[in-house]
Amino acid sequence: MTPFELMEPQTLQEAVGLLDPDDASVRPVAGGTALMLMMKAGVFAPTRLVSLQHIGAQHSEIGVSGAGELRIGAMATLSALERNTKAAEAFPVIARMLPRLSNVRVRNVACVGGALAHGDPHMDLPPVLAALGAKVSIVGPKESRDVAVDELYTGYYETVVGRNELIADVIVPAMQSRKAAYLKITARSADDWPALGVAVALHADGNTLRDVRLVASAATAMVMRLTEAEKILNGASADDATLKRAGDAAVAEAPIIGDIRGSVAYKRELLRVGVGRAVRQALSSRPTH
Repeated sequence: MTPFELMEPQTLQEAVGLLDPDDASVRPVAGGTALMLMMKAGVFAPTRLVSLQHIGAQHSEIGVSGAGELRIGAMATLSALERNTKAAEAFPVIARMLPRLSNVRVRNVACVGGALAHGDPHMDLPPVLAALGAKVSIVGPKESRDVAVDELYTGYYETVVGRNELIADVIVPAMQSRKAAYLKITARSADDWPALGVAVALHADGNTLRDVRLVASAATAMVMRLTEAEKILNGASADDATLKRAGDAAVAEAPIIGDIRGSVAYKRELLRVGVGRAVRQALSSRPTH
């Protein structure tokens, strides 16, 4: 392994100051579960790593406000989020998703901010947060900005986060009477990378769907809203014909990619069927108040 400089700042702003917007070999590292694998494989050779482990305990905090809003510090581990009873009660879809997100060894180390900033379309957390309407707070050298999670990704392993910026917090709006589900289809074990991920959040007025947010991942090059399918679902009854039309619309609008977990044709069929299954799962879930 090529030698590199390891910096250990004590504050978030100090960490931002150690990043270089013009040098891709300078990277922040939180849990390091993905970055270390890239380094071992020889696909990334850093000149400097900026460790975020000592930037302050407040960046690992998880809290639910009285109004039901969830705030997650970017340095909170996936296991900490999984074990947080208030978050699980307010957002059961997150609690259901996390135990199948990789294995417990990874969840004990991997951080929420890194899971979002890495840009890997196979991650389970980003599509769920995107469907829930979450946003991230991004801190740069001069200012902070909020970005919706569904607008965070620009391509395969690409995000809008600059090389001298860091995700500080994730804010998830209250569920209120919404229902949500995440459908994960794997080709191997339950905690493996998905061949397809479909997340949905919606309001149900009887059997009529409203305010539907439908998000696909893993079968696509990045987390993406399925807006054409959403148009079909919104205001419609969740019957077989409507769900089939929504599945067909999703396949027509989503640029599917093939990989070792499935061909393009295979993943298209997964998405076609998966949209309806995810909506049905959401409808059968209990609403939070």
